[in-house]
Amino acid sequence: MTGFSAEQTADRKRAKKALGPMAMFFRGFLKHPVMVGSIIPSSKTLINRMLEPVDWANTKLFVEYGPGVGTFTRPILERLAPDATLVAIDTNPDFCDYLKRSISDSRLQIVNGSAADVEEILEELGFGKADYTISGLPFSTLPAGIGPAIAKATAAALKPGGSFLVYQFRPSVRNIIAPFFHRVDHAFEPINVPPAQLWWFHTN
Repeated sequence: MTGFSAEQTADRKRAKKALGPMAMFFRGFLKHPVMVGSIIPSSKTLINRMLEPVDWANTKLFVEYGPGVGTFTRPILERLAPDATLVAIDTNPDFCDYLKRSISDSRLQIVNGSAADVEEILEELGFGKADYTISGLPFSTLPAGIGPAIAKATAAALKPGGSFLVYQFRPSVRNIIAPFFHRVDHAFEPINVPPAQLWWFHTN
């Protein structure tokens, strides 16, 4: 006998399942702190605000850098059209394996690779240019030269009128990414731990 009622046992199982993504995210942060921007996933408020400007009806290809445990991946899929595609690129094979196990959606393609290679990745998958790209990668702490390389590759991988959505905790990201784009919108989201800078970099 376990000493727990059926309801208590179910609650314990639900709690354990809920801790799964958090534990995975924390482990990823410990293993790769330079590549994971925060010790906890983004808030729902930040996610909604970041994705609000997206023209979902006309989006066919969305690219995500550093999906982690799917904090943005799932909300993007919820909004994405049935015939659209989300390509999620992560350098951490543990996160890639986790997403493959936890998300069953034919619109999602998960790639273990670098965001700096986004053009080659999309070409290998048989896609053209993307409508949107989103990233929470910590540009200010990436190895020297990687941030600008990602920004340049992203600008080249986006369609005319496409946008690069970036959420960060330091405003210095603008100096890294803005030179490769024509227009920049910015906002601040305090309802997040830590509070975040939101950026939308537009190709025109």
